[in-house]
Amino acid sequence: MSRFLFPTEYYDSTYSIDFQEYYNQGYRAVLFDIDNTLVPHNFASDERSIQLMKDLKDIGFKICLISNNKEQRVKSFNEYLQVEYIYKAAKPRGHGYVAAMKKLGTNRSNTFFVGDQLFTDIWGANNARIHSILVKPIDKHEEIQIVLKRYLEKPILWLYTRKHKIKTGK
Repeated sequence: MSRFLFPTEYYDSTYSIDFQEYYNQGYRAVLFDIDNTLVPHNFASDERSIQLMKDLKDIGFKICLISNNKEQRVKSFNEYLQVEYIYKAAKPRGHGYVAAMKKLGTNRSNTFFVGDQLFTDIWGANNARIHSILVKPIDKHEEIQIVLKRYLEKPILWLYTRKHKIKTGK
């Protein structure tokens, strides 16, 4: 029923992912959602997100932000990160993810995505047929349309965690 909305993996936070392990497994690119994945909704890049991007670059990853936001938001967020980005990505369509892989010179087998929403981020990554990682949102204060989506996500997450015998994520 909802397998197209199931992530490949589920973590408590972007910042709890062992990115070195993914590199060791052969992944060479990470695609990220921004809001509530790297920072709270509409926040600027912060020390933690800047350090994460630096660490990922040091490991050897290529990085691209994929956002449904307008260019101004994504470009200003990227000012201190200095990574590739795709704005107005039209998630959950897969073409933004494919465009990101083309920009980075990678492919489906060596690229993965990290995001906090099932109906945009994970569905889109699954449409693009890449490894998808769902993370819990950083901040509970969100715009009303996202709050409504969170209610719709709950039964799908319940099914996912039951199927994978997950209590709180990795």
